[in-house]
This record gives sequence, structure tokens and C-alpha cells, in this order.
Amino acid sequence: MPELPEVEVVRAGLAPAVNGATVTGVEVFDARSLKRHISLIEQQSGEIAQGHGRTLDAATQQLRAADFEKRLTGVTLGPAVRRGKFLWIHIEGSSSVLFGHLAMSGQLLLRGIDAPDDKNVRIRIWLNHPVHGELRIDFADQRRFGSLAIDELVATDDSHPGGLGTELPLIPQQAGHIARDPLDPAFQQDAAVRGLRQKSLPIKMALLDQRILSGVGNIYADEALWAARIHPELPANQVSAKRLNELLTAVQFVFQKALAEGGTSFDAQYVNVNGEAGYFAHSLNAYGRSGKPCNRCGETLKRSEVIDRSSVFCPVCQAKRRRRG
Repeated sequence: MPELPEVEVVRAGLAPAVNGATVTGVEVFDARSLKRHISLIEQQSGEIAQGHGRTLDAATQQLRAADFEKRLTGVTLGPAVRRGKFLWIHIEGSSSVLFGHLAMSGQLLLRGIDAPDDKNVRIRIWLNHPVHGELRIDFADQRRFGSLAIDELVATDDSHPGGLGTELPLIPQQAGHIARDPLDPAFQQDAAVRGLRQKSLPIKMALLDQRILSGVGNIYADEALWAARIHPELPANQVSAKRLNELLTAVQFVFQKALAEGGTSFDAQYVNVNGEAGYFAHSLNAYGRSGKPCNRCGETLKRSEVIDRSSVFCPVCQAKRRRRG
């Protein structure tokens, strides 16, 4: 699943192409990719269909597709914004945004209008930008877990900007429950440490709780825990505040390093808006390296299951014991 660095690479690539662009057309090829989009008819009636894309009935899928196409066509887009793994594009002159979640395999690909079709395109958005001319965005998603939607903005809880890319203290309703990420200027590390210390579950799982801090998934959790020398199965409430601060500093470090290298790409699903792969995979110290020597001490890295999540760690550097201090 794309994590903060991969989604930020996408946001940064989209930003200059969408800000100020007019949407000249929208084509929904697969309405299952609108699972998070609620049509105006559903909103007004209060009868919102339940389901997750694959289980929505054909009539609801058709209703949402038509609504999405109609409401987005003709609008002018504004800044591209990200918080954690979520991104959105402001719709100028309204309180609405184009909200996106890439999930497991979603891609937002920026293309010229005559470019060949991308594989697994579910939604296509045609743009006309005053500087860059005619463009298109292909939302491709092999597994169909990702989604696009038109969502409404609400005020942030702390009155700070909603995310990276905006100064407005607004956030889409669907991302309102997501905590700030460690690279957000308004991120409160002390509050995140307190949140982690209240959890009795393994620190690896606490680190993945997007209500405490956002943007972290399996890849960067493993990398940060390795850097901080903390065993992934150690209960979060047994890790000292000092060690948790070191862990969050490690999260910030691996995020920044991954961003500098364009994110982590293992296959064609992890790409930027131009379809290019990042190369942070060559810098990984833990994730995906089970059975290989630790880059720090030479011990063989091990793999374990932490509440159905695979973790790779060094049994020497990350010994499972409570560290003092």
C-alpha cells in the first residue's frame, strides 16, 4: 500500500498541473472506484447505499457515476493537498474537494491527451490548464480498493491548515478522523507519544493507528523500528517516552529519505504521476529483507506476524525487552 512518501510524490507531481486547471470532461469506466462518493440524490434523501464498491448494486453505481461526472465537469481546480496517505484537490469557489485514496494499488497518472491508455484505468479526468494546456489524469487501480469522491470540507480540530499544500484550516469530512503526520508542521509529537503510551498492543500496530499519527504503513514502520532498535512486538505502553520520541524521529528520518529517493517501488503499482518508480527500496534495512544479514550487526533478520501484519526485525539490535530511559 502506498504510504506517506509515495502519496506525497503523487501530490507534488499533480500540484502544478491541477492548480488553476478547468475540468473539461470526466469518464467513469468503473463505478466501483466511487465507493466513497455519495451522490447528491443520496445526500438529499438520506438513503445512502451501503457497500464497498464491489457490493453496491448496479443502479447505485450508475447513479454515483453520473453524479460524479456532472458535478466535476466544468469546475476549476485549486491546490493539491495531502495528510498522511490521503490527498485531495480543492474545487475553486466551493466548499468541495476531489478526494482520493490510493489504497493498495491506486495510481493517479498525469498524461498528455493523446497518450496511450494506461492499464486498469477506472476513471479519467480531462483538464485544460492555462499554462500547461490540455492534460488528462488517469485513475488506475488494479485491485479496485482505491477510490475517488467529491467530498465536503469541514474545519480542522486545531485550526491549523488541513494538510501539506494549503493554508486553509479545512479538511475533507472523510479524512477528519485522521491524525496529522510526522512531516506536518502542525504535528504535535508529545501528543503522539502520549497516544502511543496509552496502547497495550504491540508497538508495530500502535504505530499503524492513523488516529494517533498518519502516513505510516508496514514499510516505514519496520524501517523506523529498526532504526530506533525497538522490537515490533513490544507493547507500546512498555516503551518509555524517550524511546518513543526516538522512534518518531526515526519515522521522520525514513520519510524524508524516502521522499528524496522518490518513494518505495517494488513493482509497477508504486509509481509517480509520470509512471516512474522510486528507488528507496534499495535503501531498506528491514522491510522485505527477512533471512538477510542486518546492515548494522550482521545477524540474520527474522520475520514475525504481529496481529496479522508481517514484520521484519533484527533479533539482536531489536531484542524484545523493555529499554530504560
